[in-house]
Amino acid sequence: MELHLTQKQFRRLLDLVYIGNWVLNSTRGDDRIRDYDSVESHVFSYCLDHGMASLVELYNGEIIPSRAFAGGGIHEAIMAYEDVAFFEILAEELALRDLDAEKATEENYDEVMDRMEQYMGEFEAHGTDHISVDME
Repeated sequence: MELHLTQKQFRRLLDLVYIGNWVLNSTRGDDRIRDYDSVESHVFSYCLDHGMASLVELYNGEIIPSRAFAGGGIHEAIMAYEDVAFFEILAEELALRDLDAEKATEENYDEVMDRMEQYMGEFEAHGTDHISVDME
């Protein structure tokens, strides 16, 4: 297979590959999905021949994204996604709890969405400042 990319497209592909592998493997500890690590290593290896050597480093004989790459802002993008996902999941869980429902259905969908919007408004205005948990 041959793939033709501009320098800019290749740089964006590096971001996508890194983010994808991060999502799939960052929480797995020693149980990483090695196939994804291998693909990431292979894609990043092209940096060496395309003027982007600073974006890779050698670790245990494998080419990996460098600390410079990882520290260059990519984690801010990941964290922004995680924040949105966290608040959306929390809003949905609280809405379902309020409605005493296990999941959104055709019958309760509008109510769930209305409640979620209310919670999202609260989170946008105050983050988690007004959330409390009764510890018995």
